[in-house]
Order: sequence, then C-alpha cells, then structure tokens
Amino acid sequence: MGKVRFSVTTSLDGFIAGPEQSEANPLGIGGKDLHQWVFPLTAWRKSHGLPGGEENASTVIVEEQQHDVGAYVMGRNMFGGYPGPWRTPAWKGWWGDDPPFHKPVFVVTHHAREPLTMAGGTTFHFVTEGPEAALRRARETARNQDIVLTGGANLIQQCLAGGHVDEVGVSVVPVFLGRKERLFANLERSLPRLEQIRVIEAPGVTHLTYRVVR
Repeated sequence: MGKVRFSVTTSLDGFIAGPEQSEANPLGIGGKDLHQWVFPLTAWRKSHGLPGGEENASTVIVEEQQHDVGAYVMGRNMFGGYPGPWRTPAWKGWWGDDPPFHKPVFVVTHHAREPLTMAGGTTFHFVTEGPEAALRRARETARNQDIVLTGGANLIQQCLAGGHVDEVGVSVVPVFLGRKERLFANLERSLPRLEQIRVIEAPGVTHLTYRVVR
C-alpha cells in the first residue's frame, strides 16, 4: 500500500504562506520568497509546462515529490481560497487552466460542488465530509500508489493528529514571515513521534525528511 506523505516549504519561523493572501497574490506577502529554491529547477519547470531549467541538490526532492503519486488531497484554501459558498460561475482555483497535478485531487471543503475536470488529466473532487473521507476516496483511486497532502497547514495538522501521515518532508528557507499559516500549530495533544530519514543542504534551502513512528 502507498504512503500518505507531504513535502512543504516553510520559513525559518515555521510559516508556509505570507499574510494577506488573495487571488492576485495567493502566496501572501513574502510567500513567494519561500519557493525561490524550486522555481529554477528543470523538474519543477517541466511539471508546469515550462522549458529549460537547472539541476542542483534540490532536484532529487522535486523528483521524489512527483514520483509514484496516485492522488492528491488539499484544503479549500489551497485549491483557491476565499471563504463561504462557491461563487457563480464557480472559480476554477488559482492553479491555472493546466494544473501541475495530472492526477485526481480531493479538495476538503464545507461547500459541495460538482467535480472540475481540467487539462492534463487533473480532476478536482470536492469532499464535504472532512479529511478522513477525502483520504478514503484518495486511497480508492490511488490503489498502491502514494497520496500526497499539498496543504494547507490546517489540513496537514488534522491528518497528523488523526494518525494518517506516514512521511513528513519540510524544506526550510532562511526567511522570516512573522505571521499567517504556521505549519505545526494545533498539535499539542497529538504530537507524532518522528524518525529522521535524511537531511539535504541545497542552495537557499535545507530539506528534512522524517518517518512517522507508530
């Protein structure tokens, strides 16, 4: 059976997005600085339909993120964040017309919506019964492949607290964001025990990988 895993970039003070996120600036103020390490990489650019690029010590991280994925699970804000019911006509999210997933994506939301099929094999399925229901549907789809949690922080926290995560990846960049979404908040009563698997130092980032010990 495949793993449930995530690989998320954080600031040095533990935030995965900057404040004041919007449709025009989905990563929030300073949030784009978190991902400067990945934008030049060939593996990342190829998944977004862009030519060229370079390779460095971070290449293996991006390649592993994309390898053997059967389905993705994300929160409503990660799909395209604004509160309340879906707009009419419903917005298609901030991943563009050809999202980089190319697999089924299960979006945890309080508001029902019909599946949204995009170019390149990505279909967003909207799940109103919570993260466990989304994971159950993702497992049915992924079969023996991995399920990747793409965020946001609240979804990851719920999955960690529920004991559903097998592998944790954190890429730490040397910037401070000060506020917004802290990755490992709200886990005081259900802290998982981790075993370090690997540390990779790369230009502008340090990649940490852990196994969840049960």
